Amino acid sequence: MTFTTRRALLGAAPALMAAPALAQNQGQARLVVVGGGFGGASAARFARMTYPWLDVTLIEPKTRFVTCPYGNLVLAGTRRLEQISHGYDGLRARGVNVVHDWVAGIDPAARSLRLRGGATVAYDRLILSPGIALRWDALPGYDEAASEIFPHAWVPGEGAQTTLLRRQIEALPEGGVVGLAIPDNPFRCPPGPYERISMIAAHLKRHNPRAKILAFDAKNAFSKQGLFQDAWGELYPGMIEWVPASQDGRITRVDPGAREFESEFGTRHKVDVGNVIPPQSAARIAIEAGLANAGGWVPVDPLTFEARQATGIHVIGDANVAPPMPKSGYVANSTAKQAVASVAALLRGEAPPAAPVYFNTCYSHVGEDYGISVVGVFRPNPDGSGFVETPQSGGVSPRGNHPEQRRLEALYADAWYASITRDMFG
Repeated sequence: MTFTTRRALLGAAPALMAAPALAQNQGQARLVVVGGGFGGASAARFARMTYPWLDVTLIEPKTRFVTCPYGNLVLAGTRRLEQISHGYDGLRARGVNVVHDWVAGIDPAARSLRLRGGATVAYDRLILSPGIALRWDALPGYDEAASEIFPHAWVPGEGAQTTLLRRQIEALPEGGVVGLAIPDNPFRCPPGPYERISMIAAHLKRHNPRAKILAFDAKNAFSKQGLFQDAWGELYPGMIEWVPASQDGRITRVDPGAREFESEFGTRHKVDVGNVIPPQSAARIAIEAGLANAGGWVPVDPLTFEARQATGIHVIGDANVAPPMPKSGYVANSTAKQAVASVAALLRGEAPPAAPVYFNTCYSHVGEDYGISVVGVFRPNPDGSGFVETPQSGGVSPRGNHPEQRRLEALYADAWYASITRDMFG
């Protein structure tokens, strides 16, 4: 397999890069966090605020993090990339040592990282939050070159992909066809493709109302399906056609040159704009470190998030395998705090906090002043082998005619985004 990283991993300042090792505070326990997104930034800030005796280093290659949440609103033209981009000065102000470089390798036995710039970083405990990789070998015809014609726009930080897809949608011929290829589970942000369909439709309704969206899905059901389809019928009648796997919706080959999708039974579909969301795995660094299973995701202890394959490395966020919890920003933020609390306890020779509870709330924008949501509460299961949803803890927005609730949920979504990014970045 070949992979591309989501956040890729991480650059020391020139003076530090020249040194053979990255100096850390003498006498303090060393927590290193790799990856500066929803999981990693949350972990680093929470660690400094809650356990000031920890020496915390965050390693992240990019100087600004572009969020996956609200990226679809950029496609609708209601947000700009700079509005969903966040820097790390707030973490530095909290005392986090932020290093911008890529991680070239992990040595679990020596408890150290090697950075691409030449420095080494020692740790007592490592929290790894590298995100996803796109599996370029999983869909015939789709590789990095093809993504310049059929953009994926699915990796935060790759603003060029989002901008490319946005420009293609703006340039869509009158009455043209936008095609989406949606992968099978698991993948990051289960409702994400369907919010994307909605936001593209919102733009087309204003600027190209005769256009059509064909959404080819490798699944027969999806998150918040009834709510999305109700909204599509109400807001975008006749514009969106969702094609499930049972109706030959599984795309098995793409031809960017001919602008065609080919489905499982050989049917070829011509599109003017193609958005291909390929199958995914944990980021390359997790796989190269030997942490992942055969499916490409990292099994973890549900209490501490320590990788099953390596002592001292805790894997949070999208890279781990933790069903039934979704791969969402809220879950990454929630579980990051339990991972940090576990790290602190273990470094003190104590037992990790027992009976943790993990939360997920996922808002989706479907149209102007129209939001929907799903909620879940999760715990480690009794035998410690995995996770379980707490009975009667979850739920979704009610179906039916509830315009005021839809308007409020759109506002709640905006408030959630402001709150969680402040919790991450300060």
